[in-house]
Amino acid sequence: MGHKTTILIVDDEPEVRETLDDYLAAHGFETICAESASAARELAAGHRIDLALLDIRMPGEDGLSLARHLRERYAKIAIVMLTSAGTVLDRVVGLEIGADDYLPKPFDPRELLARLRSVLRRTSHASSADLGAERVRIGKCILDLAGHRLIDGEGNDVSMSPLEFDLLKALARHPNRTLTRERILNLSQQRGWDPFDRSVDLRVMRIRKKIEPDPQHPRYIRTVRNEGYVFVPGGERSD
Repeated sequence: MGHKTTILIVDDEPEVRETLDDYLAAHGFETICAESASAARELAAGHRIDLALLDIRMPGEDGLSLARHLRERYAKIAIVMLTSAGTVLDRVVGLEIGADDYLPKPFDPRELLARLRSVLRRTSHASSADLGAERVRIGKCILDLAGHRLIDGEGNDVSMSPLEFDLLKALARHPNRTLTRERILNLSQQRGWDPFDRSVDLRVMRIRKKIEPDPQHPRYIRTVRNEGYVFVPGGERSD
């Protein structure tokens, strides 16, 4: 019998937890609920979690801090944030931390289900793929396209969220070509994102920290003013 997808639901409101628990369980998911970030940390340490559904605004440790903890320790866990309507700052910080998606409250359960399934498809593919032969060298790193891995100069896996990998893959498949933010979103199959928000820019910033010798002066992923980004395989300087 295959592994049943497990979703960790973290929300301090009992009614919200119960509603999400019942709804997701009715659609075939294994669910685990936590009323706080500390309880969620314990559950994540003792269970195989595929996706964490986190409320941002919780008393004590908030969802953003918990998301950072999960991303640092469990790179393959997908993270979806639940934000209050109109809280752009929370969304931006969540994306910076490495959340895979977000949904403002109140939300339609059907939209939530669609978002979760979309994120899980990407995460599942990244987790199950074997190391492949199709590789792209980026400085000291190697991007293994078939294996969905970024490998550093010492041969270690570099922690990346599925969305970060998809974005880097989209750029790597189109070297020396300027891609608009909208084109990058389409190539990385993120059609639900708004190309005019900061989602692409924030992920490029995170990726640069992982592949660039000097992220403040990028050589491999360069910004083309008023247009988008270009991947330069050799990292040749333009000056």
